[in-house]
Amino acid sequence: MWMTVGNQRFSITLDDNPSARALVRQLPLRLDMRELNGNEKYASLPAPLVTNATRPGTLRNGDLMLYGDDTLVVFYSTLKSSYAYTRLGRVNTPDDLPKTLGPGDVQAIFSRD
Repeated sequence: MWMTVGNQRFSITLDDNPSARALVRQLPLRLDMRELNGNEKYASLPAPLVTNATRPGTLRNGDLMLYGDDTLVVFYSTLKSSYAYTRLGRVNTPDDLPKTLGPGDVQAIFSRD
């Protein structure tokens, strides 16, 4: 899967789980992603996904997660968290995510190719 923000394109490796497969069925997606806490961008999905939430403890730059059943979250900074998420996948090369995603809101396009 791919995430495009402006002229930056990031490849994402999805986990092999029902939630990630359901996300792929919604592609392509153009999402207005909002800033939160200086470490993540989030947006509501058009339809809820299956969940299997756990508390990962540490979230890493590049993690693609589902909060609740319909909020897609991309983390661009590593942090500790007590919140529960369903893991969807990971940005393969997340080094440029902080510069590309933060600060402020962004529009992201998620696609298969």
